[in-house]
Amino acid sequence: MEIGLRLAVSLAQIAAVMGIVMLTVMVLTLAERKVLGWMQDRMGPMEVGPYGILQPIADGLKLFFKEDIIPSGANKFLFTLAPILALVPAMIGFAVIPFGPSMTIEMFGMQIKPFVISDINIGILYILAFASIGAYGIILGGWASNSKYSLLGGLRSAAQVISYELNVGLAIVGVILLSGSLSLVKITEAQAGGFWHWFILSMPFPQIFAFVVYVISAVAETNRVPFDLPEAESELVAGFFTEYSGMRFAFFFIAEYANMILVSCVAAALFLGGWNAPYPGTILAYIGLEHIAWMENVVWFAVKVYCFLFLFFWLRATLPRLRYDQLMRFGWKVMLPIALGNIVLTAIAAYFFPR
Repeated sequence: MEIGLRLAVSLAQIAAVMGIVMLTVMVLTLAERKVLGWMQDRMGPMEVGPYGILQPIADGLKLFFKEDIIPSGANKFLFTLAPILALVPAMIGFAVIPFGPSMTIEMFGMQIKPFVISDINIGILYILAFASIGAYGIILGGWASNSKYSLLGGLRSAAQVISYELNVGLAIVGVILLSGSLSLVKITEAQAGGFWHWFILSMPFPQIFAFVVYVISAVAETNRVPFDLPEAESELVAGFFTEYSGMRFAFFFIAEYANMILVSCVAAALFLGGWNAPYPGTILAYIGLEHIAWMENVVWFAVKVYCFLFLFFWLRATLPRLRYDQLMRFGWKVMLPIALGNIVLTAIAAYFFPR
């Protein structure tokens, strides 16, 4: 009986997180077009619903009813598997993200942590492992389509992921050295007490260089402008998903936005204190409302994540696409040395001036 209850609670938590992620993806598809429109002095979507707010629903219905075409020379099994292989790793990464304080509530005689599905002691490694699996979906989609454009996009994605995933991992090492843990919950809790304790600013060695490396590498990992070489429209039509339509195309689309949300959540947790407010404690606790102080923590986490997501839009509206040789040179000759240097300096500082 207890196992069944625990399973039901876990499934409810998973459903709630997935629902929030999918709703956020819908909002982002509209928000990105609106933000780009305003930055380019136009209105963006305006036809479907008041001020175009129903545009994501129209787009979803269009993709749902669109004809699903499989090219005659394609490997049908891998062609079908690729979008799933891209979407699933993006979704299951949220299992270790702490969306709020590590509080415990009593429900049906069980101890439940409502704001984190699973607090495992290797949370960072878990996310990095599944993020690398997601790249296989893009590579297989490009190869199985039996299209030159798709294959080129898949090959570009493979090289790009190998180059920049290394930098993401190395940028995180400095935070791990300072926190002494691989658990995102413990890393977030180590930054409590005000913004001067956040790892981007905290002593003995602020992780500002690691933060910059992480953000740039995360943009490259998610194939966003200016690193959208795998789907460069002016060169490769649509890159690895040129031959995809209908819901298979929608899976790739959702996976891209889900990865954006995931890397934003990780950045907020690692460098900006996660759900911790930029001041000690919470305002709600100060005024005697300790029982709902968690709401303030959740809002702070959401604000930080949406600031990162806005940065993705800003970069798309501002920067041109890099050439492929510039992309690779920047990753290996600029980002990698900075990330390695940050690890060395952080290790020295952490040894002589432990937190």
